[in-house]
Amino acid sequence: MSKYHQQPLDLAALKTVGLQERGGKVNTTQFASLYHKGAGVAALLDSLPHLLAADSLRAVAAAVAQARAQRKAIIWGMGGHVIKCGLAPVLADMMHRGYATAFAMNGSASIHDFEIALAGHTSEDVEAVLPDGRFGAAEETGREMNHAIAQGDGDNVGMGEALGRWLDSHARHAGSSLLVQAYRHGTPVTVHVAIGTDTPHMHPAADPAAIGSATHRDFRLLCSCVTELHDGGVYLNVGSAVVMPEVFLKAVSAVRNLGHPLGAFTTANFDFLQHYRPRVNVVERPHAGGAGGKGYAITGHHEIMLPLLAAALIEKDA
Repeated sequence: MSKYHQQPLDLAALKTVGLQERGGKVNTTQFASLYHKGAGVAALLDSLPHLLAADSLRAVAAAVAQARAQRKAIIWGMGGHVIKCGLAPVLADMMHRGYATAFAMNGSASIHDFEIALAGHTSEDVEAVLPDGRFGAAEETGREMNHAIAQGDGDNVGMGEALGRWLDSHARHAGSSLLVQAYRHGTPVTVHVAIGTDTPHMHPAADPAAIGSATHRDFRLLCSCVTELHDGGVYLNVGSAVVMPEVFLKAVSAVRNLGHPLGAFTTANFDFLQHYRPRVNVVERPHAGGAGGKGYAITGHHEIMLPLLAAALIEKDA
């Protein structure tokens, strides 16, 4: 005999409903189909369940393909991890195929790409060099990036173009550099930095006035690119949890404030963790207030998800 005053509720009179009448949000027509050896990437993508992230990935691929067909903007915003995962060749190929009309980088992405272009390697062992203060002290990175930025600013050129222009004649690994490939292709690259976040800001050659001027020029250039998202464009935020989502939202607001129509476009956030700012600033807020369009959040490692998206787009070409 229980000593509790409260007794279990009697469920004998509970009303039930038939399974067929109730229905369900998932049915067998949405299930995965079996992949057969040699069927190819298109068949692999089609074999995925028609549910959740698999449907989101297909929807993003369809939106990018449609944007290219309609000659709308396709802007890739990215953080440093995307570049140091070795994805610059994939992004450059997307550009050559017409699936990228502009790139927007945070500072770390530009640093990794710059070092890859110069030396063929990047990403130092922070834990090993931080104790004695050698972290971020690479001479060529700090000296040459700051030189390129100052020189570009003097010519009224933004940071992304300035870095690409300098590397165009100095890079030993140009084929692996997105900055170089985009510069040669004439595709805009903008770089968005916060003073103190990036290692070249520590270097004695750093010119804070030039850095601020060049990155602000790039912000205005990104705003110009964002005007072309209206009615069918795509903005993809890949691997930036703070800087690029904040920059993108300000660009959206500035464009609308100046009277440019901006709605009915697609946004997507790709990352291996979904964070607050990309969710609200990229996936949700740009489409609020009747602006139309749709945002997607796709979770996974960049070194897997971006080549998979690229393969889906290449298969659409085929």
